Amino acid sequence: MLTKNIILNTDSYKASHFKQYPPGTTQVTSYIEARRGGKFDRTVFFGLQMFLQDYMQTPVTMAMIDEAEAFFKAHGEPFNREGWEYIVETYKGYLPVKIEAVPEGTVVPTGNVLVQIHSTDKNCVWLTSYLETALLRAVWYPSTVATVSWHAKQIILDALVRSSDDPVGQVSFKLHDFGARGVSSNESAGLGGAAHLVNFMGSDTVEGVRYANHYYKAGMAGFSIPAAEHSTIISWGRAGERDAYANMLKQFGDGLVAVVSDSYDLRNAVEKIWGDALHSEVMKMKGMLVVRPDSGDPVTVVLETVTGLAKSFGYTVNKKGFRVLNRVRVIQGDGINLTSIGDILEALLGAGYSADNIAFGMGGQLLQGINRDTIRWAMKCNQITINGEVRKVSKNPATDPTKASKSGKLMLVRDLGRLVTIPWNEFDKNELIPVYENGTIYETTTFDEVRARAAVA
Repeated sequence: MLTKNIILNTDSYKASHFKQYPPGTTQVTSYIEARRGGKFDRTVFFGLQMFLQDYMQTPVTMAMIDEAEAFFKAHGEPFNREGWEYIVETYKGYLPVKIEAVPEGTVVPTGNVLVQIHSTDKNCVWLTSYLETALLRAVWYPSTVATVSWHAKQIILDALVRSSDDPVGQVSFKLHDFGARGVSSNESAGLGGAAHLVNFMGSDTVEGVRYANHYYKAGMAGFSIPAAEHSTIISWGRAGERDAYANMLKQFGDGLVAVVSDSYDLRNAVEKIWGDALHSEVMKMKGMLVVRPDSGDPVTVVLETVTGLAKSFGYTVNKKGFRVLNRVRVIQGDGINLTSIGDILEALLGAGYSADNIAFGMGGQLLQGINRDTIRWAMKCNQITINGEVRKVSKNPATDPTKASKSGKLMLVRDLGRLVTIPWNEFDKNELIPVYENGTIYETTTFDEVRARAAVA
């Protein structure tokens, strides 16, 4: 079994960097930002606390050094054994760096500093950049998922405000995480699934709920309901489709229950089975039936399903003049992304139906349909101290000015309520707070606090 070894949680070429800094270097500072020009103009920062607790609280050992030395020598890279042994002997294996970051859940305009890290020991200046691979990966993925989820929430909330009598009460369960099977690893499911729960409370990604519960003391961060899948419906055979649905009502009808209804013919299921053969059973439920289409054009299918259910079960008209189905709702989990969510909601509202009637399940486009360039994440060196001289440094490639980095130690401040990045000074209030130094985690946050920050913007 592979061990968690922070020395090997890097890119190969970084093993040679301890030989590359100018003589007399005593400190290196770098920062992380989501650069402007990506898909979104705002970022929901999330995920650093999981990395700090998981990796930065695990001290380096001599066994880890031995493992890393054997690997890099065979791999073709030099190895800084002296430097790592110094960390074990001087800091008991904890890494001599200081990390400060914006509080998790904060919604920050792109192009601003989110994390800043610097070495705290002149003998370990190489460590700042060595951690880039692990540190950047720890924040870009969950922060991007949280950002996608946050923007979905804004789209849904806008439709609810326009068409629902209880928009705030409804929104938390309107986007369900269906993404566990579509991600690249169990860890991705945990990181991304927790990130989605910053904005919503519905999830079928067990590992995401576990991560939020464990790393942020959430208690129970997410909730689900009994639901059918195609295998449990088609196991009854096509002739037994009605019986399969009836069994779902019998087993789970005291609460919310979702039933996929297009294993054969969605229109027949809506009109003939739910709307006729099982109509009385649905009307007698203590809970509520949620019908799930799972194929076809999402906009067309949802509108047809809601319209068909309205004919069978009727509706009330709310205070805003929109129709709300009696006893039934719809969840659409196929083909869902930010665009289709907006299109479906506009079609429903345009036909006079409230957004109360629909919920969404989002899978691959939530947890896997992103990459580091979705909102252009980068970690860059911005300051170095050589022989007592503090030098502001940056990159500025002539071939792509959008990749220019910031120079000098930075701080994040509020200017008339808006977060902006400025050069560090000792007078302004810095929104970046120390979270880690030399093995100590200074600041932890709860999931409720993270959610509250994300809800403010």
